[in-house]
Amino acid sequence: MNKRGSRTRLLRFEPGVYTTKPFVHEYWEEVFLFSGDLIVGNDEQGNGGESFKPNTYACRPPGVYHGPFKSVTGCLLMEIHYFDPA
Repeated sequence: MNKRGSRTRLLRFEPGVYTTKPFVHEYWEEVFLFSGDLIVGNDEQGNGGESFKPNTYACRPPGVYHGPFKSVTGCLLMEIHYFDPA
C-alpha cells in the first residue's frame, strides 16, 4: 500500500444492524452522521454503547480503535479517509 490519497463514501446502516469488533485504520477518518442514530461501543450482543444523533462529526487519527457500531433506526453517514500528507 502506498499510503497516499483519499476516499469519500456514504455508508448506510439498516435498522437493527450492528458490528461486534472494533476497527483500527492506518489512515485518518472523518465521519459526519446525516440521519438516524449511531451507537458506538456496543458489546458483541449489540447491547450498550454511546448514542449519537444527526449532525454529529468525529475525527479519528490512524491507529485508534473505534466501534463496534450499531443503529436502532438505521442511519446514513459520510466517511472521508485519507493519509497524512507529511
